[in-house]
Amino acid sequence: MGDYPKALEFYEKTIKIKEKVLSPNDPDLAALYNNIGIAYNNMGEYPKALEFFEKAHKIFEKALPSNHPDSASSYSCIGGVYNIMGDYSKALEFNEKALIIREKALPPNHPDLATSCNNIGGVYYNMGDYSKALEFYEKALKIREKALPPNHPDLANSYNNIGLVYNNMGDYSKALDFYEKAHQIKEKALPSNHPDLANSYNNIGLAYSNMGNYSKALDFYEKAHKIKEKALPPNHPDLATSYNNIGGVYNDMGDYSKALEYFKKDLEITKQALPPNHPDLAYPFKWFGMIYRIPLNIQSGYFYHMDALQWAQNLETSKSIGM
Repeated sequence: MGDYPKALEFYEKTIKIKEKVLSPNDPDLAALYNNIGIAYNNMGEYPKALEFFEKAHKIFEKALPSNHPDSASSYSCIGGVYNIMGDYSKALEFNEKALIIREKALPPNHPDLATSCNNIGGVYYNMGDYSKALEFYEKALKIREKALPPNHPDLANSYNNIGLVYNNMGDYSKALDFYEKAHQIKEKALPSNHPDLANSYNNIGLAYSNMGNYSKALDFYEKAHKIKEKALPPNHPDLATSYNNIGGVYNDMGDYSKALEYFKKDLEITKQALPPNHPDLAYPFKWFGMIYRIPLNIQSGYFYHMDALQWAQNLETSKSIGM
C-alpha cells in the first residue's frame, strides 16, 4: 500500500508554497491539486478527491488548449470519482469527454484511449448494461493487446473486466477463463500484497461460488481478504465487499452464524465509507436482502433473523428511502 497520508501531507505543504509563487492558473498548480485528489481517492475519501480534481480541472480549462491530453486526464479522474460515488450519468458524461479528446489528440492504439474505453465500460457495467460494457471492454482489450507487453497489468485489467461481464451474464466458465488469464499476469507483474491481486483472487472466488464450488470460492475469497486487510484502509469499500462475499459463501454452506458475522462487518464499513446518496446505502433493502438469504425454516435461522433485524433497526440512516 502506498503511504497516502504521508503523500498527502507532502503535497499539502508543497501546495502552500506553490500557491504563493505561481500564477493561480499555472498547470503545475493543477498537477499538484490532481495529485492531492489521487491521494484522497486512494484513501477512499471521494468527496475530497472530487473537490481537488475539480480544482485542477478549472485550471486546465483556462491554461490548456481544449484538446490537450491533460484535460482528458482531468475529465477521466472526475468521471472515476463519480463512478465510485454511484453517480453513473455524471461518470459517463466525464469519461466520454475524455474519450473525445483522446480520439482527436492521440494515435489509434495509444494506451490512454484504451483507458477511456475501459472506464466507459466500467460505468456501463455498474449501470447493468452488460452488452455495452462488453463492447467497450473489448475495444480496450484490442488496443492493449497491440500497445502493451504481454504481462502488463493493464492487460490483466482488461481480461478481468471481460470476466466480470461474462459472470454477470451467467457464463461462469468464460468468466473463470478470463479471470485466470488476468491472475496469471498479476502474479508475475505485481507485489504479493497488491490490492489488484486481491481483486483477482476475489473474482476467481466469485466464479467458483456461482458454479457451486463453495470450498474453492471460500479459499480464494480468504486469500483476497488477507491482502486487503494489509493493503487498504480499515473503512475501504473493497473490504466491505470482501466481508460480504465471505458471508455469502458461509450462508450457502449453511453456516449462518458465520454468515451473519461477516454481513454485519460489511454493513459497518459500508455505512462509514460511502456518501449518503450511494446506491449501496439503501440500508433496509440491502440488509433485508442479506437477512432473507438466511432460511427461517429452522430454529437457529429464526434467531439469526431476529438478531439481524434488531441490528438493522438500530442503524441510523442519513436519508429516508422512498417506496
